[in-house]
Amino acid sequence: MMRLLDLLHRWLGGVIGLLLAVLGVSGALLVHKDVWTGVPGAGDPHVTETAALAAAAQRLMADPETRPRSIVFATDGFGLNRLSFEGEAGAYADQAGQIVTRWESQWERPEVWLFDLHHHLFYGDTGEMVAGVAGLVGLGFVITGLILWWPLRHSYVFRLVPRDLSRFAILRHHRDWGVLLAPVLALSMVTGAIMIFRPVTNLVLGPGAEAEITRSLKPPPPLKGVKLAPDLDWGGMIREARRLYPTAEVRILSLPREGSGLVSLRLRQQEEWLPNGRTTLWFAADTGRLVQARDALKLPARAQAFNAIYSLHAAKVGGLPYRLVMTVSGLTLGLFGTLTVWTFWFRRKPRQKREPRIA
Repeated sequence: MMRLLDLLHRWLGGVIGLLLAVLGVSGALLVHKDVWTGVPGAGDPHVTETAALAAAAQRLMADPETRPRSIVFATDGFGLNRLSFEGEAGAYADQAGQIVTRWESQWERPEVWLFDLHHHLFYGDTGEMVAGVAGLVGLGFVITGLILWWPLRHSYVFRLVPRDLSRFAILRHHRDWGVLLAPVLALSMVTGAIMIFRPVTNLVLGPGAEAEITRSLKPPPPLKGVKLAPDLDWGGMIREARRLYPTAEVRILSLPREGSGLVSLRLRQQEEWLPNGRTTLWFAADTGRLVQARDALKLPARAQAFNAIYSLHAAKVGGLPYRLVMTVSGLTLGLFGTLTVWTFWFRRKPRQKREPRIA
């Protein structure tokens, strides 16, 4: 029985360590995704004129045969529009609406499969749940590690890497280096868990937060029997959005989902932290008339706080200094996870020599 429990302990410890290492390193790389995505036009200046945005949207969405499911418009840091099609297919288009490159599978674009790895572990909703559980376990490691470190705080020694690969040296490095980054590691894991397990928001933002957020972000009732017209005025939607919110950044234009009969257009106002914003307009898919407009800055305070969580997790605020902090946090998590795998799966205790029996 003790042997079985030891094997179970080693196996679970190694699995959690491996998951945390994958999440940490992939997250550190994704923080700088806009920099290393090597596509012509990625460094183009950001076009914000309403007429240019409307023309590009009309060009990309006009033909029903080649129409994408959604357009994520360019930003200050990435000068291409990203298009999503059925399945894993996608494309990048310049800000005039001209396709630059296409792909049929996520494996053709490293930034796409890396995003899927970090968020879903290549396994859809199930992988997302597993990643969330690993994050919660990692948060538990941070809390218990601080508790265990406190009585030994006087022996603190800063080292970038362990002195050697002995169990004692790994544990001491884990303890002393981990306490330095504990606040950032905890922030990464808490924000990640909230995005996956929305009930966690009740623990962070107070009782009833989950229901309030769900109610605040719920889309309008679907328009039953309404089908997408082949000749919608897509540019007119952009112009209407800019009329209502003149200084907002146009972010995502999406086709109706699950028969809702509503085309959605997301904007980002200057005061919003969320990169793609939550200010949303919904248009009837058959006529293009405006059905509802929702101002994200008028949502309840806890809903606005929830909208800011992704920006904290993905280092979309704070500029380069905060991105570097989150990079160090992710790489440290990768180092800790790798050393945990080594400790639990590969390192074996040296066999003790038997002393000769004395007659």
